[in-house]
Amino acid sequence: MSNTITATEFNFPGQKEVYKGKVREVYKIENDLLVMIATDRLSAFDVVMPKGIPYKGQILNQIATKMMEATQDIVPNWLIATPDPNVAVGHHCEPFMVEMVIRGYLSGHAAREYKSGKRVLCGVDMPEGMQENDKFPSPIITPATKAEQGDHDEDISREEILAKGIVSEEDYIVLENYTRALFQRGSEIAARRGLILVDTKYEFGKTKDGKIVLIDEIHTPDSSRYFYADGYEERQQRGEIQKQLSKEFVRQWLIQNGFQGLEGQTVPFMSDDYINSVSERYIELYENITGEKFVKADTTQIQERIENNILKYLQN
Repeated sequence: MSNTITATEFNFPGQKEVYKGKVREVYKIENDLLVMIATDRLSAFDVVMPKGIPYKGQILNQIATKMMEATQDIVPNWLIATPDPNVAVGHHCEPFMVEMVIRGYLSGHAAREYKSGKRVLCGVDMPEGMQENDKFPSPIITPATKAEQGDHDEDISREEILAKGIVSEEDYIVLENYTRALFQRGSEIAARRGLILVDTKYEFGKTKDGKIVLIDEIHTPDSSRYFYADGYEERQQRGEIQKQLSKEFVRQWLIQNGFQGLEGQTVPFMSDDYINSVSERYIELYENITGEKFVKADTTQIQERIENNILKYLQN
């Protein structure tokens, strides 16, 4: 197995504070600069798995970078530079405390809720008579509150967000419009690669001059679900499971092994073979969604490589 990066303890010149999320570690540097490191940690059901996935951080960071570049003409984003395969540097933003989840198909969490008998998700009606992985008549936005570390993200409606003052109505309209525009563009990019963008989430923040921008990741296997377009209709007609590229395969494996992040449950043992198979699936998604061969970065001294590349960038 290749070396993985699952935690960092860097101390950069001008460093003000560090935030450690489920997967990313964010260093705030003076002059409103953020250095975001995509680790190889794997999170499912809002629980961080005990082992890192080789090259996962590099894959997430590089897909997110390519997708930010491919959408910057329709939605401004926080990104300035990527000085290392695992690192993004950008503007410090005040994040909105909601995740804008948009769903084109009845899959994942929405399908699980639908199966339990619910026909309203986050205040949005879901039509009767749907089967899992059917396409919605039009994409639905089903926001979630952004959890503090260790807590579960929770579904919330547009009405609740506005009533609780989490986001102003003026800003929320912008978030909705940006979310729909990004999903449309992401769907077009996926279609060119023979994929279907099923659902995804976007996070936004405000710069110090009040501009709303896209932050964090976009259209990665951690934030999105993809189906292969070829054979989708036939599989739906036969009631078969869709062939997909996303983190859902990890969730399904965990469910089969008795884990859904519930109290009293323990994460099942993940063998090296299983960890490597997850890494291969991430590489498969990278190559499918970007149309490019994945080039593995040197991981022999991964901590030193990342630290040196960031220091070089900050010095310049």
